[in-house]
Amino acid sequence: MKHKRHWSHEDELIGISKSAAQIPLKSGILLKTLNYIVSIKLANRKMTMIIDTGSDLTWTQCKPCFSCYIQQDPVFDPHLSSSYQNISCDSSTCIAVKPITSGCTSNGANCGYALSYGDGSYTLGVLGKDKINLGGITVEEFIFGCGRSNHGLFGGVSGIIGLGRTQLSLVSQTINQFGGVFSYCLPTRAFNSSGSLILGNDSSLYRNLTPISYTRLVSGPVKLPFYFVNLTGMIIGGERLTEGLFNGRVLIDSGTVITRLAPSVYRALRDVFTKRFSGYPPAPSFSILDTCFDLSEYEEVKVPIMKFEFEGDVELTVDVTGILYIVKRDASQVCLAVSSLESEDEVGIIGNFQQKNLRVVYDSAGSKLGFAKEICGYDHQN
Repeated sequence: MKHKRHWSHEDELIGISKSAAQIPLKSGILLKTLNYIVSIKLANRKMTMIIDTGSDLTWTQCKPCFSCYIQQDPVFDPHLSSSYQNISCDSSTCIAVKPITSGCTSNGANCGYALSYGDGSYTLGVLGKDKINLGGITVEEFIFGCGRSNHGLFGGVSGIIGLGRTQLSLVSQTINQFGGVFSYCLPTRAFNSSGSLILGNDSSLYRNLTPISYTRLVSGPVKLPFYFVNLTGMIIGGERLTEGLFNGRVLIDSGTVITRLAPSVYRALRDVFTKRFSGYPPAPSFSILDTCFDLSEYEEVKVPIMKFEFEGDVELTVDVTGILYIVKRDASQVCLAVSSLESEDEVGIIGNFQQKNLRVVYDSAGSKLGFAKEICGYDHQN
């Protein structure tokens, strides 16, 4: 079967930005998170941060901390930074970002914020400004959240880098430096495997093995940070799912682990996958994963190839490490790493587990998103 794919030269699709920064990116599994992490500097202090394309704001835990989780790096103390600035409640910044602000503190001296995530995690604190160093490039007066009360599935990281599409995201704040373009290559979860986060459009830093195929970004609800694209089909083990199941918009998210699909799409996927995988005995469900197998007696397992198809004849082939989630080390419980949404009305999510060993390019300025195969096992100097 001939694969449909839209090949395009990168330099025709991406403009020239002023600079680019490359930052080593690793699995956060050693810090007890299934998200991906990078190290940056805030006021010359090291921060280990989750990258999240579905998040509005970059935030880190700050002193004084009223309710904080345990993190690996020292908690940021704004009083020790000579370049830190408060953002007042009556400032244009605070007024412009009302959807995430939570009122005034200290008689109007501070602009409070409140953010919650889909898994119930949250951060509360105040907005501030300080210099941030991203892969050797310093951005002055970067607006971020100083989290004073934080709770959830953050592992031992310092906070989150918000790479979404809204006004306070890192992408929006650094548009003069990086042109509204960034990309990443997510490695497998091996402890010593390192990929990269690249800010800017310097494609010479990519190591893609195939040309980058672009699909257009589509509009979503107003003021949401997400990157939406149109999903037009799926292929499992060479068998195409019924085209009528796909009604368009899904979001691509680095901060969600497991891909979640509309119930009708998931059922079709599950049926085809289990048919192709019928030679292996079933195992109990695990959390939101209900298609599981016992592979403990097998030295070799043939895993059906999974492909997503997007508008513009763009095809994403999921890496073999992104199809099955190994629950138990002895492989007695291994699950299809995709789950069902609760209703047909919810928007599907392509999570980070299915994005491994790909160069994923987010071009807000050009309103497009690209994919290419790339082996994300780099050797970086810390």
